[in-house]
Amino acid sequence: MTSPASLFLVRHGEVETRYHRVFAGSRIDMELSPHGHSQAAALAQWLRTRKLDAIYHSPMQRVRQTLAPLLAHNGAHAPVEMPGLREVDFGDWTGCNWAQVQEQFGVSAYNWLHEIERGGIPNGESAAAMRARVEPSVRQILAAHPGQNVAVFCHGGVVRMILSILLELPLPKMASFEIDYASLTHVELHPHKTEVQLLNFAPWRDLP
Repeated sequence: MTSPASLFLVRHGEVETRYHRVFAGSRIDMELSPHGHSQAAALAQWLRTRKLDAIYHSPMQRVRQTLAPLLAHNGAHAPVEMPGLREVDFGDWTGCNWAQVQEQFGVSAYNWLHEIERGGIPNGESAAAMRARVEPSVRQILAAHPGQNVAVFCHGGVVRMILSILLELPLPKMASFEIDYASLTHVELHPHKTEVQLLNFAPWRDLP
């Protein structure tokens, strides 16, 4: 029996405090907070106990900083940067906090996935446009690594888009899944089904 391909979908660690609950997306290339660096170290320690055949990542700084502790370990695979894995472009919402989105655009920030789905963020990226760049990246990864274990370091919005694609569910349904900073979601792809083995697992939070 052929082994299933496994994707370890990793969200970057906590970002700088000034960007908490702010729509930064692909236009603001912020750094990790001190706590974010600690989260990344714990994540790397856990991932070192897993056999990874390849690593792919978004080009954004917060993702590269999250990946750095894993790469510092001898034997880690050379990562492959994929521009298609960058975070969603929030257009005119960029730099706004949740309250400001409500005040300026009359939209609850809790409905951000619905707004992306309907292309409702002014000058922002629609779900269709985002999927058009994320899905080819995912398909390329899977085609290159049949039956292998692959880590994909990216963003909360991208993790949700990948789950939407692989589980064949509408993107707004992904609002039901929390994707924490420096969390890992493990998906196995069998010939006739896709299984979520871990969802929103965060070693810095979930291990003693």
